[in-house]
Amino acid sequence: MTYDKPPRITVYGCGPDEAALFQRLAPFSGVTPVVTEAPASESNSALASGGRCVSVGHKDPLTRAVLRALDRAGVRYISTRSIGFDHIDVEYAESLGITVENVAYSPDSVADYTVMLMLMAVRDAKTIIHRAALHDYRLGEVRGRELRDLTVGVIGTGRIGAAVIGRLRGFGCRVLAHDHRPKAPVDYVPLDALLRQSDIVTLHTPLDADTRHLLNRCRMEQMKHGALVINTGRGALIETEALVSALESGRVGGAALDVLEGEDGVFYSDRRKSPVESKTLLRLQELPNVLISPHTAYYTDHALSDTVENSIANCLKFESEN
Repeated sequence: MTYDKPPRITVYGCGPDEAALFQRLAPFSGVTPVVTEAPASESNSALASGGRCVSVGHKDPLTRAVLRALDRAGVRYISTRSIGFDHIDVEYAESLGITVENVAYSPDSVADYTVMLMLMAVRDAKTIIHRAALHDYRLGEVRGRELRDLTVGVIGTGRIGAAVIGRLRGFGCRVLAHDHRPKAPVDYVPLDALLRQSDIVTLHTPLDADTRHLLNRCRMEQMKHGALVINTGRGALIETEALVSALESGRVGGAALDVLEGEDGVFYSDRRKSPVESKTLLRLQELPNVLISPHTAYYTDHALSDTVENSIANCLKFESEN
């Protein structure tokens, strides 16, 4: 399809690394990018005027007010640079005539990171690294475990969950899975059975009204005593206060969390010289059996390139079909 003028895409919430990729890749596709580090808001919605497509980051909450402002600016298509939609009121956007889509990127980034967190958790890496940094090179009181001796329960078997399962086969461990739409070649079991039998529970399901606090206090009580929890999905999949209690009581043996309820405004910011108000985050970081990282599992050069390329491709596809 030929265009009277190059399609324009306004890219909100764009960090320097993403901006460099958009500026480099967009011209090859005949797309004009307008890039801003600021998230989409009512005050900057006019940046989208003159084009129908915008791209937003996974940290940009698109409220109804923001969506109405983008609608007035002529936006008809939103591409979120993420797999999840939980930061966008998709139903309201569609009522305004705005199409919302996500992007596909390499699932290997999150899958690799997930398995790394599992290995760190079963080998008590946090304590070992901390002690070595203090020049205490003695063996720890707790011996590590080997994945081949454990059962791993994978909740959610989409592209990322399936990639995790594929990696786990190489370790020889038993793998169980739970998903409402079974699709991977693995043993699927009901959720309560997975929780009872798994030494490690890893979360890879989208966040929506049905999965919010999927791992709640009641379900943690169903878990195998001393089991580990891994979360590289979304923070609100876990009832965080219940997790803290379960960790402190020993019901849950440890956790490795790349995402956390209430992470907005903390993760991706430099808080070395300003206080962190989240008492839950601070308490989790104090626990020797908890690893915290700032929503970084997806952040690889390959995945970032995929995200930018597919954001541009989504815009072109929408323009060609509409």
